[in-house]
This record gives sequence, structure tokens and C-alpha cells, in this order.
Amino acid sequence: MHPSPDAVHTPADRVRRLFAHPIVQAPMAGVTTPELAAAVSNAGGLGSLGIGGADPDRAREAIRATRGLTDRPFAVGFFTHAEPQRDAAVEAAWLELLAPEFTRLGAEPPTTLQPIYPSAAVDDANTARLVDALVAERPAAVSFHFGLPAPGVIDHLHEADIAVLVTATDLAEGLAVQRAGADAVVAQGVEAGGHRGVFTPDRDERIGTLPLVRQLAARLRIPVVAAGGISDGAGIAAALDLGAAAAQLGTAFLLAPEAATGTAWRERIRAAAAHPDTDAAHTAITRAVSGRPARGLPGRLAKLAREGAERGIRTPDYPLAYSASKALARAAAAAGRPSAFAAHWAGQAVAETRELPAGELVRVLVDELRGARG
Repeated sequence: MHPSPDAVHTPADRVRRLFAHPIVQAPMAGVTTPELAAAVSNAGGLGSLGIGGADPDRAREAIRATRGLTDRPFAVGFFTHAEPQRDAAVEAAWLELLAPEFTRLGAEPPTTLQPIYPSAAVDDANTARLVDALVAERPAAVSFHFGLPAPGVIDHLHEADIAVLVTATDLAEGLAVQRAGADAVVAQGVEAGGHRGVFTPDRDERIGTLPLVRQLAARLRIPVVAAGGISDGAGIAAALDLGAAAAQLGTAFLLAPEAATGTAWRERIRAAAAHPDTDAAHTAITRAVSGRPARGLPGRLAKLAREGAERGIRTPDYPLAYSASKALARAAAAAGRPSAFAAHWAGQAVAETRELPAGELVRVLVDELRGARG
């Protein structure tokens, strides 16, 4: 079902209509599916599709598939990263560092790095096509991660009565989101799994979710969605008590059968839940996988990057580094080692992940929230 044709003018109004319960499923690229987003939305939360790169055709296909499964609002998420700064010496050194790993896996190492994801922050024909597709399909909400979209994008989405959410990791970013005209800011604390939403990778205050929510809620006029380290109703209640309009959960949904989480990834999450007091539940932030800081269950790439740093080797910019790590992950999978180099993103609350269908998890969270708030 399309959003109501009645004009909605205020950010609070646009956000309020998105969910019956203040629970947002994070738009995790590579993990979300139409089935996951629809299950969350059908249970009264806000389901999300993580498209990632600004791919108009893929976005249109995913939106239509999701709309076939729910008549409730859902969101679609995109990356808004700056174009990578190419440095031939940095890229060559990185490929040289990874080359022995390809050889051990019986694969040919790449000779160049590619900017594999187009960005919605770039004012070009592809972004214009993306906006046209979104205006035509009219999902209830669109979210952006890594910064602001290209000039004019938010206004065009608003003309189609689409709510716009943008991630911020500190107050300066939050104020920029508000000035740009977004309807809500997703306050991503350092506890969150996956990529940090920092506008500039070299400038990360690493603020925790709850203090960030309080800062933004106290100083912004637009709604705040808390994200990072929230896994149950008590966590949602804490965020709401500090001024959030809703809480966004990602890692909590990774074991849902509707999620596209890989087998090896699921096994590591289950191990974290079974052994929360061991290294199995340890997460860390690294740039090694993609070129941008991201939190996950540590893997071989992070170790290689540390060894490389000791020799003065720098990780190339996002998404250049990602093109190499994805090639390495494919080579490892072909060699029968699917977990060797795969990105297993997870937040600090990974040990609290529950293996439930997405709709059931939303209902459990709602019951816990009610219990926590009396």
C-alpha cells in the first residue's frame, strides 16, 4: 500500500506514521530481504531494506517484492559515502599484502581495486535515476548512511511524501542532518554492528548510544532514533526515556530465518550467545574489510591489516578495499573456507541475539518494552 496521499508536512508527523511500535529493523546491506522487512512491518515495527549502493534497478525490484508481502510502511536504506581518493601506491601495497592469501586459496589476486558501490551523495545521473525510482515506487521512508545525500534529494523525496532518515554519530552530524531537512536522525552509538555512519571516517568521536541519544534529543527539533547495542525491551525503554522516538535494532535480527545471514555467520553468532564470557562474543571495529570503520566479529583480514600497518601499509578508501575483501571472501568460499575472510558484522550486544522469526521477535520486544515501562 502506498503512503497516504494526504500531505504530511512535519518531521514528527512523517516519523509517527511509520510504525505502531517504536522498533526499527536496521537496513543491513547484504542481510535484509523483502521477507525480513515485511515480517517486521507486519508485526507493527518498521522493516527496512538495506540496498547499500545507489542501484535504482535493485531498489525498485526489492521495493516491489516487499510491497507484495506487506501493506505496512517500510524503509529503504542507501550509502552516501564520498567518492574514494585514489592513491596508486596505497592500492598497490594493499594488493601486495593480500596477494599471498589469494595464492594460498588457489586464486588469482586482483590487479586493481574497484569502487564497487555508487553513492547517493554524488550528484550524477545515477543518483537522479535512483530518486526517480524512489518517487515512482514511494516507499514510506528512505534512510541514508555515511552522510547526507546529494543536494535536492531530500526535497524530491518529500515531494513524494517519503520520510527521510539520516545516520549521525555525533552532535555536529546531527545538526547537519537537521539543517538538510531530514525528518529524523538515526543516532548510531559506537556499540552498533556494521559500518559506522560517520560522515568523515577519520573523525569519529565513538560516542555511546545513550549519551548520543540524550545529546541529540536535547538539542534537535527532529525525532531521534536510537541505534547501537540495543537487544531487548529494556534497552528500547532506556532509549525512549532519554528522548528517542524509536530504537533501531540490527544484530538482534541476524538469526531470524527471514534474514540472509550466511551459515558461518550464524554459527559465530550462536557461539557468542552460548559463550558470552569468552572471545566468541568479542567484537571490534576495523577498516580492513571495506576501508571504512565497521564493527564485527574479528577475522583474518583485521589481523592482516594490523600487520600491514606495522609496515606502513594503509587500507585504501571505501569502497575500494571492499572490492578486494569481497574477492578474497569468494576465493575462500570456493576453497571450502566460507568463514575465513567473510565480513561477520555484529554489535556489542551480539551475545544477546535470540533465534526467533522476525515477527515473533518484534512481539517479544513489545512485551518486554511494556514490562520495562510499567
